[in-house]
Amino acid sequence: MFYETDKNDHGLPYNPYKSCVVPRPIGWITTLSRDGVVNLAPYSQFNNLGYDPPYVMFSAGARPDGTRKDSVVNATETGEFVCNMATWELREAVNTSSQMVDPETDEMVLANLETVSSRMVKPPRVAASPVHLECLFHSASVLPGYSPDNIVHLVIGRVIGVHIRDDVLTADGRIDVARIRPLARLGYFDYTAVDNVFTMEPTGPGLAARRKGLAGEAVGRPKWKEKEAK
Repeated sequence: MFYETDKNDHGLPYNPYKSCVVPRPIGWITTLSRDGVVNLAPYSQFNNLGYDPPYVMFSAGARPDGTRKDSVVNATETGEFVCNMATWELREAVNTSSQMVDPETDEMVLANLETVSSRMVKPPRVAASPVHLECLFHSASVLPGYSPDNIVHLVIGRVIGVHIRDDVLTADGRIDVARIRPLARLGYFDYTAVDNVFTMEPTGPGLAARRKGLAGEAVGRPKWKEKEAK
């Protein structure tokens, strides 16, 4: 089949597009409002952007009235947010925290989650999550939509701190993804959990550089300065 997205003439009972880009990792984003109210929400329009220095992005559709969602407002106004890894064990809490509630509602309380303080930013972390990324706001963009609630707000943040729970590290110093079982979206109301991992070594020219880019560096580096990256 083929359809034009501007016409949306796929003839199916549900729009298939979101199931054409899968699996999508879930960014479980913690922010604080200017008044200090905690907000927690999952976003499947989420991914990393580079690693030296590392950046992440998440995007949120607008509310039905066209206004920005709390995560976007808080991240842009306070300049900070945290990405908590969403896992199979935390799936019900992830779902609960996705509710459309008023800005004064603390989704950590709503989902009966314990918090733990961050080291470098003010928004707290989900204590039960095995991996957290502490982020500083970098930039925001707006993508137009055909209706007010289809406007997309894109937020990019620079990762300045990473927490990894010791028990999810293997003996050779890798994150045990299959043990964590991260959640991902598949479109519709469908999700998956990563529990099958396989390895493929890179091949072809420039192998050393490609291995470095894929695996990352193990060495330390001088403190990164914002002005040096501009």
